[in-house]
Amino acid sequence: MLETLKPQPADKILALMQAFREDPRADKIDLGVGVYKDAEGRTPVMRAVKAAEKKLWEEEQTKSYTGLAGDPAYGEAMRGLILGDAVAADRVSAAATPGGTGAIRQGLELIRLAAPGAKVWLSAPTWPNHPSIVRYLGMEMAEYRYFDEASRGVDFLGMIGDLQAIAEGDVVLLHGCCHNPTGANLTLEQWGQVADLLAAKKAIPFIDIAYQGFGDGLDADAAGTRLIAARLPEVLIAASCSKNFGIYRERTGILMAIAPEAGMKPVTQGTLAFLNRQNYSFPPDHGARLVTMILNDPGLRADWMAELEEVRTGMLALRKQLADELRQRSNSDRFDFIAHHRGMFSRIGASPEQVEAMRRDNGIYMVGDSRMNIAGLNAKTVPILAQAIVDAGV
Repeated sequence: MLETLKPQPADKILALMQAFREDPRADKIDLGVGVYKDAEGRTPVMRAVKAAEKKLWEEEQTKSYTGLAGDPAYGEAMRGLILGDAVAADRVSAAATPGGTGAIRQGLELIRLAAPGAKVWLSAPTWPNHPSIVRYLGMEMAEYRYFDEASRGVDFLGMIGDLQAIAEGDVVLLHGCCHNPTGANLTLEQWGQVADLLAAKKAIPFIDIAYQGFGDGLDADAAGTRLIAARLPEVLIAASCSKNFGIYRERTGILMAIAPEAGMKPVTQGTLAFLNRQNYSFPPDHGARLVTMILNDPGLRADWMAELEEVRTGMLALRKQLADELRQRSNSDRFDFIAHHRGMFSRIGASPEQVEAMRRDNGIYMVGDSRMNIAGLNAKTVPILAQAIVDAGV
């Protein structure tokens, strides 16, 4: 059997991580992997997470299984964080998943089960795992324009034009905030226009929100998702706690399904549990329990929000510093978009050859499409990157 297997395509980001580790240069800069790093290059455990872990260690009495969909308290806490009061709780089903990737996979499995003929529309570009999983599941896929290479902003006219072709029952995957890989986001007015179009076409929005709190703040980053949830009868939401709680290795995600009416919730909730059972049975609980404790404890929540705000404003400061350095060194405003983008990523418009030149000559590692992780920088490395970008002729 095993002799029939063929080599699978290497994951470009994982390959980049390996190349970075093997580079002996002490001054190398990692802007590839999507992990937050502080000014010392560490990915710290957040204060509230440490406090919750200590409390959990003291109070936890069992390591027995939770339910197939995870602890309902986790689902309720995440519903409040992401949706607020945008939709009635009795319309929302939820299942804990191994990370945001697990939520995407389970959401696509739900679509394949409920509407096997649905076409899944993805932004061009999008996170590479989106099309990879869709293709692996054998689902039909299409793209809509999203990023304007000239302005480095959203190609909204192109996006709306392409989405005119969606059919009833099609699924449109949207990034809730901090678009990966571009950093270019829809305005709330544009979210409203997308909602109107999806409603008119009777399409299903599937929102991937992995960076809530990294852009303009917890509520502002959820505003588009809440608007969609309030206006559309059916919505799927895949969320990750890896970034905003800093618990990457705990694999803490959630899939939420909003039904048109409360009477549909029992079957929907049961189906989410069924899909979990087929894939991994009971989802991991440690990270989910920490998130639940933090969100439900006023003191822990306040400290978490304060530290998350420090992370967010720190990334914004790095964006501004980089844009300013590039303006000075290039004598041009063509890089000002970096200060306007949000979240961890920006795609700066370098060719693969220019990206390779920066790696070879300066030890700067970014994805070949020139997606760079702003959080991989610090105040000392920003000028180095700026000069490398100018020297490479970007």
